[in-house]
Formats: sequence, C-alpha cells, structure tokens
Amino acid sequence: MKQITIADAKFMREALCLAKRGEGLTRPNPPVGAVVVKNGRTIGRGWHRKAGGPHAEIYALRQAGVKARGATLYVTLEPCSTTGRTAPCTGAILEAGIRRVVFALKDPNPRHAGRATTLLRRAGLEVLTGVEQEAAGELLQPFTQWITTGHPWLTLKLAQTLDGRIADATGTSRWISSPAARTRVQDLRRRSDGILVGAGTVLADNPSLLPRPSRGRRPWRIVVDSRGRCPLGSRIYSDEVANRTILATTRRCSQKHRLALEGRGVSVWILPATHRGRVDLRALSTRLGRAGMLRVLCEGGGELAGEWLRLNRVDELILFVAPKILGGAGVSGVAGSGWRLAAAPIWRWSILQRVGDDLMARLVRGS
Repeated sequence: MKQITIADAKFMREALCLAKRGEGLTRPNPPVGAVVVKNGRTIGRGWHRKAGGPHAEIYALRQAGVKARGATLYVTLEPCSTTGRTAPCTGAILEAGIRRVVFALKDPNPRHAGRATTLLRRAGLEVLTGVEQEAAGELLQPFTQWITTGHPWLTLKLAQTLDGRIADATGTSRWISSPAARTRVQDLRRRSDGILVGAGTVLADNPSLLPRPSRGRRPWRIVVDSRGRCPLGSRIYSDEVANRTILATTRRCSQKHRLALEGRGVSVWILPATHRGRVDLRALSTRLGRAGMLRVLCEGGGELAGEWLRLNRVDELILFVAPKILGGAGVSGVAGSGWRLAAAPIWRWSILQRVGDDLMARLVRGS
C-alpha cells in the first residue's frame, strides 16, 4: 500500500476547507471539495455548490484546464461513478488525463462504495484512499447517516446558565448567551438544512430562525406544534420566506388553521400522534429524511429537547454555558421526567472552548 505523504495531507486539508463552503447548500448531496495539483502547486480548485450542479471535481478540472493532464486530483469523497442529475465524475477524470487520484473517504452509499476506485485503477490511474479520513468523516457524518439510515443528523443546541436554565421563572431567555455565542449560532444555522423548534419557543420568542447573514443559505424552519397553537401572525408564518416553513402537527390542529397556513405557502405535515397527543418525533425524523435534509438543528425548547433525548435521537449536543445562575423556578433546558442516575445517557466531550463570555461545549453520544 502506498504511503500517505505530508504533501498528500496538506492538499487534502485544502480540499476539506473548500468542501466546508458548501455546507448547508448541497442537500441531499454531501459537501465535497477538490483540488488539482501539479508539480507541487494547486492549479484547480472547486467545491460542490448545489444539488443538480457540477460536482467539486468538475469545477477543479475546469479551472485546471489542459494543465490537468498528468496531475493529481485530491477530493474529499470518492468520485461518483454513476449518472444522476450530472454525468459521472470518473468519466471527466479520465478525459482530463489525471494520473493520480487521492480521496479521503469511500462513498458511504453501499451501492456505490469502491466502484470509482475499481474503474480508475482499471484505467491505469494510481488511487490512494484514507487521507485525512477522520476530518472528512466528521464533515460527512450527516450525509453518511442519511444515506445509511434515512434519518438526518440531529444537533441539539442549548444556551443555558451554569445551573442548566434556558429561561428565568417568567420565561424570559433573551439574552442568556453572549453576542459572540449568538454569532456562532448563526454559523450553526448556515450549516443546517432545517432549524427546528417547539411551539413554546415560537410563542415565547417569536423568532425568525433565519441565519444572518444568510450567505446564500435558505434552511427550512420547522415548528413542532401538535395543536396549532402558534398564531398566524408569527414571524415564521408571515415573513417574506414563509414558504420555507414547515408545520409539523397532528389531526388535533384545526383544518382552518392548516388551510390558512398553506395559503401562505407554509408546508403542513400531518404526522402520527403519541399517546400524549404530541407529534411523534420518530415519524418526524423519518419525514425530514425523506425531504432530503442531512443536518437538522434543534433550538429547543426544553420539552422538545427532552423528548428527542429520551428517544435517543440526538447525535450531537452544542451547549453555550453562560456564567450566570438563575436557580429557583427557572426553566430547565431538558424538561420531562428525567432519568435515574444509573440510566442517565452518557455523552463524550468533543470540543470545549471559550466563546465570548461563555463556554461552548460540543458533545457526541457515548458508547
């Protein structure tokens, strides 16, 4: 097996940086980056910008032009080898005269995994895999989960005090976190295909849930409201992008309310109800996956957070912890009956860093 060189790692990191520019834009395709390198110099760069458009490899090869002959192509994911909305990238690679292909991860789709590798090697190209695979794997987690399970990657974000409160006794939550933390949340929104909240959050805060600045992102806004409590005047139902809003509800929501929202372009999903009359979140997760959403950001509130956690459907936690204590009857970030200590879900620290006056923690599910 060929050894991975320092140069291989360097150029793959460049490709990964390019791939990140596509996060939140490519659904249901993964974000992918590519660079063409010749004589130790990058001569072509590209990233996937939207589903149905050229893939990263095509942009990079076009920029390299005739100089691509005899060069090395670095790409964060195994090139596609089948015809979909675009022609297979393997054909373009062979036509360009690329001599060597280096990619980070094998295609997670079982039907395609390894196919491009075989085609390229049969054509006489050198193929090296596994370069910067850990970083690429983290970037591709949402797509990998979606393609293998049909469910989106669910991030639960909570802005809370030191004692785990997301609002005071009156329900006031603005602002628990610092301006720097709120800026970081905008980045999380831009990386997401859907931003999800419960009816209580809409009633308390009347948020827009739009990333600002958008930088070309138009994530879906999903409201879980089993009875249709949120008024028609709510920002997410009445602003200029109401047609990017989804109401996830049940038959308990009146037909009049549903029809009024549909008349504004809101998508109304009538989902099964639990024995408590709430939206069945398992059914919602399946429906979100069918809509092609790879990454969904849940911004609360406490009831919704607790339900997702009890279902073991949260893939990562993002906590912004402010140096404040509310105590008393403050609103808990995770509502519901909770767990006995011996049965408490275990999470694994991934990132812990200072963000403005707050601490930001990223945690993933433990084993």
